[in-house]
Amino acid sequence: MIPLTPDELCAHLSAQGLSFHRLDHQAVFTVEESATLRGKVPGLHSKNLFLKDKKGRLFLVSARENARIDLKRLHEVIGASGRLSFGSAQLLLEKLGVTPGSVTAFAVINDRAHEVTMVLDANLMTGGEMNFHPLINTATLRIGRDDMLAFLRGTGHEPMIVDLPVPDDVSANHAVIAGQATGLSPE
Repeated sequence: MIPLTPDELCAHLSAQGLSFHRLDHQAVFTVEESATLRGKVPGLHSKNLFLKDKKGRLFLVSARENARIDLKRLHEVIGASGRLSFGSAQLLLEKLGVTPGSVTAFAVINDRAHEVTMVLDANLMTGGEMNFHPLINTATLRIGRDDMLAFLRGTGHEPMIVDLPVPDDVSANHAVIAGQATGLSPE
């Protein structure tokens, strides 16, 4: 598979009549690093996890940047087989055409074999504009919820929208836990 470039992704979005705004910036690898963009990039910011289950099924989970995702319970919510683990950088590149630090919901455009299940956090789908990398971590695309859903469906990835489980030891208002605080692509 030859993955699309960010420019090819933007051309695809435009050709589909989907509205977005692109902002190029310095490379950001974590949610913490991307916080420097808050004044420049309005909308909901995301973190994206590339996960696999015990049977090798693949999942791309996109959540609000401050979501605390309970990997010990997430499999119950999304129908995975057993606990989830992070997919390797090699598997990420092979299946979604992106590298760690650039994981994004837009990467499903490179999953032409439809091997990855797209999971969206209900808290990200509130109706506000959302921000995702356009296959690289030196830019951010802001896109509306309806346009994002149209994009995902247009790639053949009907998203599973779920209320992500929160770990028992925290309230929903706490920040991400250590190990998940590696941002937009915590591999």
